[in-house]
Amino acid sequence: MSRRGPKGYAFNCTRTTYLATDLVIASTHWSRFRGLMATDASRFLRGQGLWINPSHGIHTFAMRFPIDAVYLDRERNVIHIEEELKPWRMAAVRVLAASVLELPTGTVQESRTVLGDKVDIFLEHPIREAA
Repeated sequence: MSRRGPKGYAFNCTRTTYLATDLVIASTHWSRFRGLMATDASRFLRGQGLWINPSHGIHTFAMRFPIDAVYLDRERNVIHIEEELKPWRMAAVRVLAASVLELPTGTVQESRTVLGDKVDIFLEHPIREAA
């Protein structure tokens, strides 16, 4: 998984559990399109995630492993879930989705995440040094 760009973590406030503690944010056209394409499963482990923002839906073209996908609305409420989405698939498009979390398979079940849960995304802000 690409480590470039902003990072953070995703926390399910409803279940008081982390969905991802090593979250990469895909916010440019290219990073959203590329997503996890050509990433090896051994490089996408428990605790990792990719937040595609903005997004109404995702694909798993050119991916080598299944993922869990959690669709969030503008208030970051869970509005759709795709568990074990296999490679080379087109996932559902949800007009009300503002973003999608791509997570290792099993994350949704382990975290007990369900529709309506509230997810907070916390972004790391780089410390600027004084000039």
